[in-house]
Amino acid sequence: MMQILTHTPLWVFGLFFGLVYLGCLQSRTRQVSRGRLIVLPVAMLAWSLYSVWSTFDAHLTALTAWACAWVAVVAIAMLRAPSRRVAYDASTKQFTVPGSWLPLALMMGIFFFKYAVAVVHAMTPGLLETTTAVVVVAGTYGLFSGLFMARALRVLGVMKSPRLVEQNA
Repeated sequence: MMQILTHTPLWVFGLFFGLVYLGCLQSRTRQVSRGRLIVLPVAMLAWSLYSVWSTFDAHLTALTAWACAWVAVVAIAMLRAPSRRVAYDASTKQFTVPGSWLPLALMMGIFFFKYAVAVVHAMTPGLLETTTAVVVVAGTYGLFSGLFMARALRVLGVMKSPRLVEQNA
């Protein structure tokens, strides 16, 4: 384990602490605009796609597995009602989003999963060449980033919620 940690580039530790800080910020109730609300899910989408690409290049099976997992999670979220814990103020165009430790858990999930994949790739590169490994790894990245997007879309759904219209009328 020490050998793995000593061969880890320093920027990885910086990324880890940056993600922990960002996740801790998400644990507090806050006011956010629509633009700020979508930044984190888009960043996580980009990071997970980069993770798939950096591990498997343009492997069609990997990209398909990632896309299927992402679309499935987002589609399921779209079937659910908008978040009841979120409020939207149309006059300021701000959402009041309650704090949650879920974003930190998801960020750590992506981080540690990507780290584990990198370690496996460095130690036994052939292991990730099987179709099963490609689908599981890429699908897991899609699942994580889909959860971020699903959460943001449920918050955005509050803007069109009938109960919101009644409250602001």
